[in-house]
Amino acid sequence: QVQLVESGGGLVQPGGSLRLSCAASGIIFRIYDMRWYRQAPGKQRELVAAITSAGNINYADSVKGRFTISRDNAENTAYLQMSSLKPEDTAGYYCNALRARIGRPSNSYWGQGTHVTVSS
Repeated sequence: QVQLVESGGGLVQPGGSLRLSCAASGIIFRIYDMRWYRQAPGKQRELVAAITSAGNINYADSVKGRFTISRDNAENTAYLQMSSLKPEDTAGYYCNALRARIGRPSNSYWGQGTHVTVSS
């Protein structure tokens, strides 16, 4: 069975840091693109950061320079290091594993999320 399990969320003060982890099982982790999404109450889910199987990285403009996505293929785990956190970063954070395939449906799996609250 495929499982993505996020951890590391919690309450942090503005300006603080937090590291989220996404532990994957049931997939060949190294060939999947890994993504972090977030969803705040009343808002659409947005892509925060992505790292491809080849190691290419993209960030949303809102987190660029503050967040760092990484992966450890030996541990089947993706990370999101968050620093200089702002109240507007408050959201549920979700891990996604994507295996894109040319000309056919992709495989996509989601974790259940971990909540991050940035508040003083």
